[in-house]
Amino acid sequence: MSKYGQFENPILNGFYPDPSVCRVGEDYYMVTSSFVYFPGLPIFHSRDLIHWEQIGHGISSPEQLDYKNCETSLGLWAPSIRYHDGTFYIINTFVSEGREARRDNYIITASDPSGPWSRAHFIEGADGIDSSLFFDKDGRMWYAGNYISTPGLYEGHHGIYLCELDPLTFQFKGERTVIWDGNKTRSKWIEAPHIYYENGYYYLIVAEGGTFTNHSVMMARCRTIDGDYEICPRNPVVTHRHLSLEHEISVVGHCDIVETQNGEWWMVLLGVRPYKDAHFNLGRETFLVPVLWESDGWLRIDNENGLVNREERRPELPSFLPSPAPSSDNFESPVLKYCWNTIHPPVQSFYSLTERPGCLRLYLRPEVLHEICTPAFIGRRQQHAAFLMQAALDFTPMENCEEAGLALVQDDRFHYTYTVTKKGNERLLKLSAVRMGCPALLKEAPLPASGRIYLTVTASREGYHFYYGMTDQEFLPFFTNADPTLLSSLTNEGFTGTYLGMYASSNHQDSNNYADFDWFLYEPLRQQ
Repeated sequence: MSKYGQFENPILNGFYPDPSVCRVGEDYYMVTSSFVYFPGLPIFHSRDLIHWEQIGHGISSPEQLDYKNCETSLGLWAPSIRYHDGTFYIINTFVSEGREARRDNYIITASDPSGPWSRAHFIEGADGIDSSLFFDKDGRMWYAGNYISTPGLYEGHHGIYLCELDPLTFQFKGERTVIWDGNKTRSKWIEAPHIYYENGYYYLIVAEGGTFTNHSVMMARCRTIDGDYEICPRNPVVTHRHLSLEHEISVVGHCDIVETQNGEWWMVLLGVRPYKDAHFNLGRETFLVPVLWESDGWLRIDNENGLVNREERRPELPSFLPSPAPSSDNFESPVLKYCWNTIHPPVQSFYSLTERPGCLRLYLRPEVLHEICTPAFIGRRQQHAAFLMQAALDFTPMENCEEAGLALVQDDRFHYTYTVTKKGNERLLKLSAVRMGCPALLKEAPLPASGRIYLTVTASREGYHFYYGMTDQEFLPFFTNADPTLLSSLTNEGFTGTYLGMYASSNHQDSNNYADFDWFLYEPLRQQ
């Protein structure tokens, strides 16, 4: 055991998939996927690889990138972050028009990883997903990405190609070279390439098997960067695909590795924590494992069982103390906290933090959550299987079409809305479930005609539980044991995790009304 003790995985709870990491001196920086949520590409800083503080986003302005109104599991896939000669680089794939349709790869740069980051520089002719950059010792800049073999010899026949980039224009120069045809190893959905130089070899590490049941980490090596890569004889070097899908950590893969200033090697990778019949509502999370270079020159996990464990020894690095991140938000700042996101960038803002100081004001919009759009929704990730969420809401609906309250969102097709609305002359509280894009009313009940209402949601193994009250200490049961699998990434076959937040809509009608949220609380609960 390390003299520094142990830590508990994951290092980023909740929907933070496809991690990429780099080190600059004693500082570590990490970025993860964000799909259609905005701001996009959350960026984190650490000095011990365990405690991470979010410092910004790679995509923080609608002018940087057009999200094209994509469905939830498209958008910003699998970024990679690197540092070279005073500049930080993020390369990322923007996916639109379908999961294997249009794939545009672009680069953004910054001198400070907290931002601001540049506009997106698109690489002409760069198809495929999960691209990565490698800066060779001779100063050359290389692009590695995946491609879909056409025609494919089997389902999931992909491969990895390499091409040099012009460091000024970020465009291809020279010919692309296939350095790993998936057919060579009969690999399915080979992707997420990263290149490293170590021990006289160029090492290529990839993901294989898709991002669920058969997910894994594979590797190959070559003496030259664009040569014939030798496949590791004991691939996969990391996987849990031989374990039950109900194992406490499952479907691990899609990794990046980093060497500490003390010569240790560590791997960040994604995994999920299933908690009900292999369903997982938290999405794919970021985990950390120690790795080492074996005497034969190949990588392996450096622990007793070769698995990604819930408890692991700590890196031999001094402990890092991030800035406090309170779980409540009183909306007293003129800008939103980093934890908050919208669905797509709002071209016209639908919220204000200044119109009523100390409140988040959501303006009702015609857009609705069960359509692909930019609804008046501001949410944060569900990060724990058991949690409490509560908000103080001031809202008086003026028309029957108006509603405002809380939403629990997997995507436009699968979510819950828990809102205050109106029917005739009566103010109501209602809970609706949307399955496959079809809303269904679960319950409605009358409320006092005016006055603040406190909405509370908790989660347990049995499901989601909804309460309300006229004070913050009143918890009147409204609906319990709502089906948790509705919000599972397995149910919607998607790549995102559950979001929790505030929602307002006038349901396809024009409205000048608004809803004020005085505060919002999210905190984990002890599981029973």
